[in-house]
Amino acid sequence: MSAVRSLHARVAVLLLFVLGSVGACFAVAGWYYAWVTAGSAHDTLLRYGASQIAENTYQQGAMVAVEPPVSVLASLSAMDRVAYKVVDPRGVVVAGSPDLALGPETPREQALLRQGRVLVEDGVWRGEPVRIAVTTRRLGEGWALVAVAQTLHARTALARDIAGKAILGVLLLTGLALLATLLAIKHVLAPLKQVQDALRERDPRDLSPLAVAAPPEIAALVGAIDGFMARLDRRIGMMQRMIGDAAHQIRTPLAGLASQVDLLSVEGDPARRATQLRRIAARTEQLGRLVGQLFNHAMVTHRPDVVPPEPVDLVALARRILLDLPEGDGAAAPLLSLDAPEEPAIVPGDPISLREAVSNLVNNALQHGAASRLEVRVFRQGGDAVLEVVDDGPGIPPTLWARVREPFHPRGEGRTGAGLGLAIADEVVRAHGGSLRFRSDSADGFAVILTLPGIGAGPVPGQRPATGSGPASLAEPAREESAAALPGRR
Repeated sequence: MSAVRSLHARVAVLLLFVLGSVGACFAVAGWYYAWVTAGSAHDTLLRYGASQIAENTYQQGAMVAVEPPVSVLASLSAMDRVAYKVVDPRGVVVAGSPDLALGPETPREQALLRQGRVLVEDGVWRGEPVRIAVTTRRLGEGWALVAVAQTLHARTALARDIAGKAILGVLLLTGLALLATLLAIKHVLAPLKQVQDALRERDPRDLSPLAVAAPPEIAALVGAIDGFMARLDRRIGMMQRMIGDAAHQIRTPLAGLASQVDLLSVEGDPARRATQLRRIAARTEQLGRLVGQLFNHAMVTHRPDVVPPEPVDLVALARRILLDLPEGDGAAAPLLSLDAPEEPAIVPGDPISLREAVSNLVNNALQHGAASRLEVRVFRQGGDAVLEVVDDGPGIPPTLWARVREPFHPRGEGRTGAGLGLAIADEVVRAHGGSLRFRSDSADGFAVILTLPGIGAGPVPGQRPATGSGPASLAEPAREESAAALPGRR
């Protein structure tokens, strides 16, 4: 399993990326504007120099005289080489460097120059890149052209100085922002550290709520942990009670079985030995049934958490359970019937758990309730599917209806068994979002009713299905024989 970085490290890396990206953007922007600012400043000085030379150019008779301002040229040449050229209206260079070449002028540039504007362009002078400011001055009937060129050393140095300081400022601000943010994150995550320390220092047997003052954003997490520990506490309590009750329930038949074996070992009368053997067989059957119910209870308790739900037809499930029952003992067996619609009653769930729940209800009714009649009814009620197991036996007293849902609580006096059947059914139904309840009616009999959320089509909501009642309804859809023809159905 790969290691998972801490939340603090994740946020730190994310912030480092975000702040680094923002800092890089500001650094690039600072570098760009540094070059623009330095170039603009030196171009302004260059324009001023060209204008000053143009103002000091005048016509003296037939000649053009130039008095270049020394202070201006000195300010331009502090770190750079500076050249200028003055061309009279005849095209003759009257002052400056004749080798200062100018590019061809466009009509627009000529018009601007005629208006006294100063234009700046790139050029090359004696093998070095330069910036050249060009302007004109009206002399008599013509125009004199003035050009001033400056190399790029000073502006490059200024741009680098501005850019360096800007980048240094960005780096400092980014670092301070990252440090402040990390400190803020540490402060924000402090409640999680408190929860961690509280859980780490807690006794493993202590499942009480956490005593941690947490902000609203963390309170939901603390509440979820407290809820989980409360559920875990209830589950552990149930398991402990279940283990204790199971040990007691298993110990009783084992003690009886050991006693019967001891009596059998000293019994000499064949008739009494046969009686002892029958008692041993009964104890063994009781023990096997108890172990099977314990296994089924453990299975249905955990299956809903790990098995995805699938569509289950309660009609087909009830029919299959009744058909799989062992053959009855002739006329002494109760009459079995299924009252169900032709349409399926589909519920989402685990078919194995639901089958175990319904089987336990049917077996309980056969062993402890049904005297002459046991009927399973399936119908739809609104959006739910309902399954009833009805028998004509004495039923469970209403005072015990709440207790019989718990494991190892017998249904009444004189009843044998561990009392797990209804507990299994109730556990399964609640895991499927349904309910288990009881009804006692002197005319209809005692009924255990399962209500489950249903899906799919069915009879009119709230209306009991009008289907064939009695033994004939046990026939499977693909078979035409009635239940009366099925051996052992009475």
